[in-house]
Amino acid sequence: MLAAAAAAGDQEAFGVLVEERWAYLVRLARSVVGDLEAEDAVQDALLSAWRALPRLAAPDRFGSWVSRIVFRRCLRRASWWRRRLAAANGILGDRWHSLAGPAPEPEKGLIVWQVLSRLPPRQRAVLHLTVVEGMTDREIATELGIAAGSVRAHRRRARERIEALWSETRQGADRR
Repeated sequence: MLAAAAAAGDQEAFGVLVEERWAYLVRLARSVVGDLEAEDAVQDALLSAWRALPRLAAPDRFGSWVSRIVFRRCLRRASWWRRRLAAANGILGDRWHSLAGPAPEPEKGLIVWQVLSRLPPRQRAVLHLTVVEGMTDREIATELGIAAGSVRAHRRRARERIEALWSETRQGADRR
């Protein structure tokens, strides 16, 4: 088994495992941190995974194990960026909004990423794994290391937030 060989220090086996999951891991990372940070986050997470691999208790669960490492690394990056943006907002005040760029114009339609970027990272990840990857609640729970009930709660909250954003956008368009 490749995971067992990689855990024993076989770099080629680890490389094969990474190649098999690379596209999926990058898609998962994009759902949490966006396009610009995704590949860097995955690479950082894979370095951590390589170092921790000898301690992997169940090599047959390598896929979900490495997915959780990527997901947690992405959550940390997203949190770091939120703190940086909050600090910039505190320093710049109202000027921050003009630097951040114009708000989307409702009559031109909402850009999906603009909506998704306003969701918490866990909600974005759950939506991504549900819609894009077509995973079940149980599979998502395993990938993210959370309970299936939490998956459903994150999905419900994400849908509620998207509906609220859509309503806000429509109301803003109606006032014009």
